[in-house]
Amino acid sequence: MMVVGVLTLVVSARGSVELGGLASASVGIGSALIGPLVGAAADRFGQRPTLLVTAIANSIALGALAWIAYSPLDVWAVFAVSFLVGASGPQTSPMSRSRLVMIIKTAMPSKRRPRTLSATLAYESAADEVVFVFGPVIVGLLATFFGAWAPIAAAAALTLVFVVAFALHRTSAPPKTAAERAATLAPARELARPELLVTVFGIFCVGLVFGTTLTALTALTQDLGSPESAGLFYGIMGLGSAILAISVVWFSPRFTLRYRWLVFVVFILAGQFVMASGGGLGSVALGLGITGIGIGPLLVTLYSFGTHRSPEGRSATVMTMLGSGVIVGQSGASALTGFVAEQIGTDTAMWLPAGAGALAAIAGLINWVLTPSGFEPSPHTATVEVQVPESVDRVDAPGRAQE
Repeated sequence: MMVVGVLTLVVSARGSVELGGLASASVGIGSALIGPLVGAAADRFGQRPTLLVTAIANSIALGALAWIAYSPLDVWAVFAVSFLVGASGPQTSPMSRSRLVMIIKTAMPSKRRPRTLSATLAYESAADEVVFVFGPVIVGLLATFFGAWAPIAAAAALTLVFVVAFALHRTSAPPKTAAERAATLAPARELARPELLVTVFGIFCVGLVFGTTLTALTALTQDLGSPESAGLFYGIMGLGSAILAISVVWFSPRFTLRYRWLVFVVFILAGQFVMASGGGLGSVALGLGITGIGIGPLLVTLYSFGTHRSPEGRSATVMTMLGSGVIVGQSGASALTGFVAEQIGTDTAMWLPAGAGALAAIAGLINWVLTPSGFEPSPHTATVEVQVPESVDRVDAPGRAQE
């Protein structure tokens, strides 16, 4: 609701899709610069204090933005507060994944972990899909019936109530001591491994798909006289996406992660091509439906790669990098698409989602090269007993069996 709410609010208050896109981009810049640091703080100091501070700061920033957008203040004040909205994002979704992965790895029998992890990531990605698709629907409903300020006010209230509850929940891990961090925290340089970076780039491309699609729809509906309805129209993409994301747990183990990336990105490309080339609202709806078939499973695939490629003790950081990647892609694409729609035309802007899908396909091909057959991490991979010479120290770290 944050990114879409900012876009809707600024377009309504300032009358410009371009300014709305730039405000959304400011949210993404704040999330990109500060979001991973929030995850690192959670790894170092614990989730509870990190979440409490960010929840309060984010609610204040959202409330301030709802007032400033309609004030006589210069647009740069809108951009500055939008940056603070992104920077103070509580990163609840990646921290939820981090908690669940840790619970599975520490509290479950080893033989049950792979399938449980797959089911959990499928659920989490489906929940994210509901957020990223139906969040705009909620924004559209609130903006239509109460005004463009209402989604931002609702987001501030939801953040304050539910993020605080999440922070205080008993599953919130306590902060680690300096000795525990030294023993369990991998060097930060391991976050720059190519196979992890391509995963982050892949999920950034999914964010590009979200941002270009929504902003192009906003431009289209603005041409038709109803920009608030874009969120409602956008919800078509969520139906197949959420169902397919949940069903990933039943995919055959032979349908491995690197295959899934390439297969489901084809649906995204096909859907966006139909949406851009059809020339009517019917083809837009059909294209969004086809795109949804690919979006949900691709998100599950990318989060699965991120889980298996997380360095020891850096799970919250990695999950935050992935969560920020979606927001950065979404908000940056909103800025670019808003500029193209306003300066060149809506017809041209409608082709940008296909370009975003093409980048996701390129990332999938790079991942294919970086993930050779036989070494691919998979949620279905079972524990393998390996005979280690006594002269070699055993290492008990997640993912070593697959490596």
